[in-house]
Amino acid sequence: MLRHFLIFSAFLFGFSASAQETQAPAKSAPPASDVIPVAAARQANPVKSTPESIAKGKKWYGYDCAMCHGKDGDGKGEVGTDMKVKVSDFSALATLKDRTDGELFYIIKNGKGSMPPEGDRLKPDELWNLVNYIRTFSPKKNPPDEKAPH
Repeated sequence: MLRHFLIFSAFLFGFSASAQETQAPAKSAPPASDVIPVAAARQANPVKSTPESIAKGKKWYGYDCAMCHGKDGDGKGEVGTDMKVKVSDFSALATLKDRTDGELFYIIKNGKGSMPPEGDRLKPDELWNLVNYIRTFSPKKNPPDEKAPH
């Protein structure tokens, strides 16, 4: 009886192992939070970038973002540096140049990579104020080339 059980167990183990080998490996898709829907990317910022909006965004940035992105948006916040994670430098022209306000809103709301989402913790207008404030870190145009003759 024990012999029959061992043979049956070996048969089942061999069958399940061969079935697993024939299955195609799963394709690794990018994390859902890293894929920004087209409609979200095209969403226009309904909050005008005023000094009041920027001040409100600055307040929330200080609470939630500066610890990783840095007080000056340079990507050198204490927590981000300690965790050795790649953090966006908002003061670099290339970081925000090709990003729409809708993309920034989506990333703040839903998170990206190791960045946690704000989710529904902040109201939409507060998230848009954050977008407006983050935009203030980026230079409006390329800095002058220091090698160019004056």
